[in-house]
Amino acid sequence: MDVGGFLLALIAIFVSAKLFGVLAERIGQPAVLGELLGGAVVGVSGLRLVDAHDPAIYLLAQLGIILLLFLVGMDSELDKLLNVGVAAVLVAVVGVAITFGGGFALGHFLGYDNIVSVFLGGALSATSVGISARVLSDLGHLRDREAQIILGAAVVDDLIGVVLLTLIGRIAHGDDLTPAGVVWMTIVSFGFVILAIAIGSWLAPALVRLIERIKMARGLLFASLVFAFVLAYLAQRVGSAIIIGSFAAGLVLARTEKVREIERQVHDVAHFFVPIFFVSVGAAIDVRSFTPQILLTGFGLAAIAAGGKFVAGFAATGRDLRRAVIGVGMIPRGEVSLIFAQIGLTTGLLTEGLYSAVALMVMVTCLVTPLLLRALLSQHAPAEPQMKRDLVVDAPMDD
Repeated sequence: MDVGGFLLALIAIFVSAKLFGVLAERIGQPAVLGELLGGAVVGVSGLRLVDAHDPAIYLLAQLGIILLLFLVGMDSELDKLLNVGVAAVLVAVVGVAITFGGGFALGHFLGYDNIVSVFLGGALSATSVGISARVLSDLGHLRDREAQIILGAAVVDDLIGVVLLTLIGRIAHGDDLTPAGVVWMTIVSFGFVILAIAIGSWLAPALVRLIERIKMARGLLFASLVFAFVLAYLAQRVGSAIIIGSFAAGLVLARTEKVREIERQVHDVAHFFVPIFFVSVGAAIDVRSFTPQILLTGFGLAAIAAGGKFVAGFAATGRDLRRAVIGVGMIPRGEVSLIFAQIGLTTGLLTEGLYSAVALMVMVTCLVTPLLLRALLSQHAPAEPQMKRDLVVDAPMDD
């Protein structure tokens, strides 16, 4: 791709992301749905202005993933997970087990290879809580116990999801995984996050104070991005995934007194890169590949994704819980599912049709969650008055 073609692709990405994202929000849906649809319009299914497989677009999309998981980490409060620990962990583990097993079983039933079925199961495993958090905030229910369990379970979901992503990604690249290797990778992934939090919690505040003292222009933004990139690089070097590193960086900086300022500044940068990822995902969707089997696969995955997480909501322990609210809040899928699909497509394990089936599943789950949550919560008063906050759990959804 020459410079002119690259600039034309960027123009198509930004215009389609903003236009379709705003249109989606106008009808009460998350902007990410519009970005996916906009990508389909400018991609292989439509105007062919964006080639999702072009190396330049791919690298920019990877930066978008790093920044997105960095923001997710900064908005994930581990203290909340401790407060609803048992209930949140149960919901997360049960939900991942049911959906992963269900996705694998569906793939096996439809005649796909085991590795393809593993990819389909992995794509269903992790909740994207941005939509649920936004709806709960808008309705004044973000401080309800049910909402805290949803957010806490989403933290565990993210960690399990990125571990699965790392393991399956290594399988996709031809690496052999023994049971001992799986255990080691899990220890590395969780251990990296624990060490990053332990060391970073001591280092990050000193770094923030130093930046404040020398009064460097945009120094806080510069230092935060470098910190995220360093941890992403180190995570990859120790055999984990870059998104684990950026997620850990967000968790560390979330414990500093400047977290909201950092979040606001990084959010401005993320607005440039994150839509590139979602539009490129949509651009790779070929509607001509929507054969009856692919449609069956897509809607089947959506049914398993929604049903599995809904059932998992009833695993929560505690009195007077609206478990249906917890289950519905865990339904939406987003960035992790799309990253699974992207890895499968780029390694040749998933066809364009199966890639499109996963994207269809993401769209369906993102569409139904706000409708169901509003219906369940409209007749209930909030647990306590609260101020609405600008959530950035899933930045492109809250444009």
